[in-house]
Amino acid sequence: MKISLKGKVALVTGGSRGIGEGICKALGESEATVAIHFNQNASKAEAVAAQIGNGSRAFQADLSNTASVTNLFKQVEEHYGKVDVLVNNAGVAISSAMNGDDEDWVSDWNQMFAVNALATGLLCKKAVNHMQTIGGGRIINISSRAAFRGDTEGYLAYGASKGAVVSLTRTIARYYGKQNIMAFNIAPGFVRTDMARDFMDQYGEDYALNDIALNKLTEPKDLAPTVVFLASGLADHATGSTIDINAASYVH
Repeated sequence: MKISLKGKVALVTGGSRGIGEGICKALGESEATVAIHFNQNASKAEAVAAQIGNGSRAFQADLSNTASVTNLFKQVEEHYGKVDVLVNNAGVAISSAMNGDDEDWVSDWNQMFAVNALATGLLCKKAVNHMQTIGGGRIINISSRAAFRGDTEGYLAYGASKGAVVSLTRTIARYYGKQNIMAFNIAPGFVRTDMARDFMDQYGEDYALNDIALNKLTEPKDLAPTVVFLASGLADHATGSTIDINAASYVH
């Protein structure tokens, strides 16, 4: 099935690498114009935008800073005139030992909740307000299986922050569907990305492989087609749902 998103503008956070890069490329292949958010790697984000074409371009923001988050959405809206699809993909995962220093532990929690939960919530707020003026839109949040089954003790805050995203998404779906604003969660497990590398360096790749039902780890290209499908409007009656793409390591 060929899905065309021609004429649609999608904002993807964390779009310069990993899952986000895969999503941006898939959206571009479906003819969407993609606003590629990045924090530090401008050259990589610009290279992805050039590869995608369709008027796509890169936008910088520090998602741990609420003013920067607000300005990100404002810049994209002003540049393109609209945002049809928001993909909250960016996230951080910091290992914090339970027997570590309290101040460091709290700092790690604050950082993860700022990026994974607060920035996601604020962008959802901006998107809902905007989409109410343009006749609707689609919000796709990349959560995690950790939101449902938990995580290792070192990633307690990561799982908790992703749990907040699930509730956020369901609430948006419940209250804004009649305004043609749909919201979805995707819950990956281990995905072969730079962010997952820290975990696998700590626990080993065999730990990740033994936790799934397939013979190879999930890759960004395994998630991207589902995002395109949800963005298309063909799955609107699944609004509020979570789609597990984690190789049966957690199944609802």
